[in-house]
Amino acid sequence: MAHFFTADTHFGDDGIRRFFSRPFATTTEMDAALLAGTTMIGADDDLWHLGDFACSETAADRAQASAMFGVLPGRKHLVRGNHDDDWVARALPWVSVHDLVEVEAGGCRFVLCHYPLLTWNGAHEGAVHLFGHVHTDWRGAAGQVNVGVDQWSFKAVTAAEAELEALMLPMLSLPWRR
Repeated sequence: MAHFFTADTHFGDDGIRRFFSRPFATTTEMDAALLAGTTMIGADDDLWHLGDFACSETAADRAQASAMFGVLPGRKHLVRGNHDDDWVARALPWVSVHDLVEVEAGGCRFVLCHYPLLTWNGAHEGAVHLFGHVHTDWRGAAGQVNVGVDQWSFKAVTAAEAELEALMLPMLSLPWRR
Protein backbone atom coordinates (compact mmCIF):
# COMPACT_ATOMS: atom_id res chain seq x y z
CA MET A 1 0.00 0.00 0.00
CA ALA A 2 1.32 3.41 -1.01
CA HIS A 3 0.13 6.93 -0.24
CA PHE A 4 -0.55 9.55 -2.91
CA PHE A 5 -1.47 13.20 -2.40
CA THR A 6 -3.27 15.77 -4.52
CA ALA A 7 -5.33 18.95 -4.15
CA ASP A 8 -7.36 21.47 -6.09
CA THR A 9 -8.59 19.23 -8.89
CA HIS A 10 -11.84 21.19 -9.19
CA PHE A 11 -13.36 18.53 -11.44
CA GLY A 12 -15.92 20.09 -13.80
CA ASP A 13 -15.10 23.65 -12.74
CA ASP A 14 -14.76 25.78 -15.87
CA GLY A 15 -14.23 28.98 -13.86
CA ILE A 16 -11.12 27.52 -12.21
CA ARG A 17 -9.91 26.19 -15.57
CA ARG A 18 -10.09 29.69 -17.05
CA PHE A 19 -9.03 31.72 -13.97
CA PHE A 20 -5.81 29.75 -13.45
CA SER A 21 -5.17 29.44 -17.21
CA ARG A 22 -5.08 25.66 -17.06
CA PRO A 23 -3.86 24.42 -20.47
CA PHE A 24 -7.10 22.71 -21.48
CA ALA A 25 -9.71 23.81 -24.01
CA THR A 26 -12.62 22.36 -22.01
CA THR A 27 -13.42 20.96 -18.57
CA THR A 28 -13.85 17.55 -20.20
CA GLU A 29 -10.24 17.74 -21.39
CA MET A 30 -9.10 18.99 -17.96
CA ASP A 31 -10.95 16.22 -16.12
CA ALA A 32 -9.43 13.59 -18.44
CA ALA A 33 -5.93 14.93 -17.76
CA LEU A 34 -6.56 14.92 -14.01
CA LEU A 35 -7.69 11.29 -14.17
CA ALA A 36 -4.64 10.40 -16.30
CA GLY A 37 -2.50 11.86 -13.48
CA THR A 38 -3.72 9.10 -11.15
CA THR A 39 -3.05 6.02 -13.28
CA MET A 40 -0.13 4.95 -11.08
CA ILE A 41 -2.43 4.54 -8.07
CA GLY A 42 -3.44 0.96 -7.29
CA ALA A 43 -6.69 -0.28 -5.80
CA ASP A 44 -5.04 -0.82 -2.38
CA ASP A 45 -3.26 2.56 -2.35
CA ASP A 46 -4.49 5.59 -0.41
CA LEU A 47 -5.27 8.76 -2.35
CA TRP A 48 -5.39 11.77 -0.03
CA HIS A 49 -7.27 14.64 -1.67
CA LEU A 50 -6.37 17.87 0.14
CA GLY A 51 -9.47 19.78 -0.81
CA ASP A 52 -11.40 21.43 -3.60
CA PHE A 53 -12.39 18.17 -5.23
CA ALA A 54 -15.12 19.27 -7.65
CA CYS A 55 -17.70 21.81 -8.58
CA SER A 56 -21.02 20.66 -7.06
CA GLU A 57 -23.41 23.60 -7.37
CA THR A 58 -26.04 21.95 -9.60
CA ALA A 59 -27.47 18.46 -10.06
CA ALA A 60 -25.41 18.14 -13.27
CA ASP A 61 -22.25 19.18 -11.37
CA ARG A 62 -22.96 16.60 -8.67
CA ALA A 63 -23.50 13.88 -11.27
CA GLN A 64 -20.15 14.81 -12.87
CA ALA A 65 -18.39 14.86 -9.46
CA SER A 66 -19.83 11.42 -8.66
CA ALA A 67 -18.62 10.10 -12.01
CA MET A 68 -15.10 11.45 -11.44
CA PHE A 69 -15.04 10.02 -7.91
CA GLY A 70 -16.07 6.62 -9.25
CA VAL A 71 -13.25 6.55 -11.80
CA LEU A 72 -10.48 7.67 -9.42
CA PRO A 73 -8.38 4.72 -8.26
CA GLY A 74 -7.46 3.78 -4.73
CA ARG A 75 -8.97 4.30 -1.32
CA LYS A 76 -10.02 7.95 -1.31
CA HIS A 77 -9.69 10.28 1.70
CA LEU A 78 -10.78 13.93 1.78
CA VAL A 79 -9.14 16.77 3.69
CA ARG A 80 -11.82 19.42 3.22
CA GLY A 81 -11.08 22.60 1.31
CA ASN A 82 -12.99 25.84 0.99
CA HIS A 83 -14.86 24.58 -2.12
CA ASP A 84 -15.85 21.23 -0.60
CA ASP A 85 -19.44 21.76 0.44
CA ASP A 86 -21.37 19.36 2.64
CA TRP A 87 -22.56 17.44 -0.43
CA VAL A 88 -18.96 16.62 -1.47
CA ALA A 89 -18.04 15.53 2.06
CA ARG A 90 -21.20 13.51 2.80
CA ALA A 91 -22.59 12.16 -0.48
CA LEU A 92 -19.39 10.77 -1.95
CA PRO A 93 -18.15 7.53 -0.32
CA TRP A 94 -14.82 8.76 1.06
CA VAL A 95 -12.95 6.33 3.34
CA SER A 96 -12.43 9.29 5.69
CA VAL A 97 -13.08 13.04 5.82
CA HIS A 98 -10.93 15.48 7.83
CA ASP A 99 -10.13 19.15 8.25
CA LEU A 100 -6.54 18.34 9.31
CA VAL A 101 -4.95 14.92 9.70
CA GLU A 102 -1.53 13.33 10.26
CA VAL A 103 -0.42 10.37 8.14
CA GLU A 104 2.66 8.15 8.34
CA ALA A 105 4.04 7.09 4.95
CA GLY A 106 7.44 5.75 3.98
CA GLY A 107 8.90 6.53 7.40
CA CYS A 108 7.81 10.17 7.22
CA ARG A 109 5.05 11.94 9.15
CA PHE A 110 2.87 14.17 6.99
CA VAL A 111 0.51 16.82 8.33
CA LEU A 112 -2.28 17.33 5.80
CA CYS A 113 -4.42 20.47 5.58
CA HIS A 114 -6.00 22.21 2.61
CA TYR A 115 -4.47 25.51 3.72
CA PRO A 116 -0.75 26.35 4.07
CA LEU A 117 0.21 26.65 7.74
CA LEU A 118 2.96 28.72 9.31
CA THR A 119 3.77 25.92 11.70
CA TRP A 120 2.38 22.43 12.38
CA ASN A 121 2.69 19.52 14.77
CA GLY A 122 6.15 17.97 14.51
CA ALA A 123 7.61 20.71 12.29
CA HIS A 124 10.78 20.78 14.39
CA GLU A 125 11.06 16.98 14.27
CA GLY A 126 10.87 16.67 10.48
CA ALA A 127 7.13 16.29 9.93
CA VAL A 128 6.23 17.52 6.44
CA HIS A 129 3.19 19.72 5.94
CA LEU A 130 1.26 19.12 2.69
CA PHE A 131 -1.32 21.62 1.47
CA GLY A 132 -3.17 22.98 -1.55
CA HIS A 133 -5.41 26.05 -1.86
CA VAL A 134 -2.92 28.51 -3.41
CA HIS A 135 -2.86 26.87 -6.87
CA THR A 136 -0.05 28.51 -8.87
CA ASP A 137 0.97 31.11 -6.30
CA TRP A 138 3.43 29.19 -4.13
CA ARG A 139 5.26 25.83 -4.29
CA GLY A 140 5.98 25.80 -0.56
CA ALA A 141 9.01 26.17 1.69
CA ALA A 142 11.37 23.86 3.55
CA GLY A 143 9.26 21.27 5.29
CA GLN A 144 6.03 22.08 3.48
CA VAL A 145 4.82 21.32 -0.03
CA ASN A 146 1.92 22.47 -2.17
CA VAL A 147 0.56 19.22 -3.65
CA GLY A 148 -2.02 21.04 -5.78
CA VAL A 149 -2.36 19.76 -9.33
CA ASP A 150 -1.33 23.14 -10.76
CA GLN A 151 2.13 22.64 -9.23
CA TRP A 152 2.57 18.99 -10.28
CA SER A 153 1.60 18.86 -13.95
CA PHE A 154 -1.91 17.72 -13.02
CA LYS A 155 -0.81 14.46 -11.38
CA ALA A 156 -0.90 12.97 -7.89
CA VAL A 157 2.28 13.14 -5.79
CA THR A 158 3.92 10.16 -4.09
CA ALA A 159 5.04 10.30 -0.47
CA ALA A 160 8.68 10.07 -1.61
CA GLU A 161 8.24 12.97 -4.07
CA ALA A 162 6.61 15.12 -1.39
CA GLU A 163 9.33 14.34 1.16
CA LEU A 164 12.12 15.11 -1.32
CA GLU A 165 10.44 18.33 -2.42
CA ALA A 166 10.12 19.44 1.23
CA LEU A 167 13.89 19.08 1.59
CA MET A 168 14.63 20.99 -1.62
CA LEU A 169 12.49 24.06 -0.99
CA PRO A 170 14.05 27.13 0.67
CA MET A 171 13.45 27.84 4.34
CA LEU A 172 10.94 30.51 5.28
CA SER A 173 12.50 33.24 7.38
CA LEU A 174 10.15 33.05 10.35
CA PRO A 175 11.49 33.78 13.84
CA TRP A 176 10.21 30.54 15.38
CA ARG A 177 11.53 28.22 12.62
CA ARG A 178 14.82 26.45 13.36
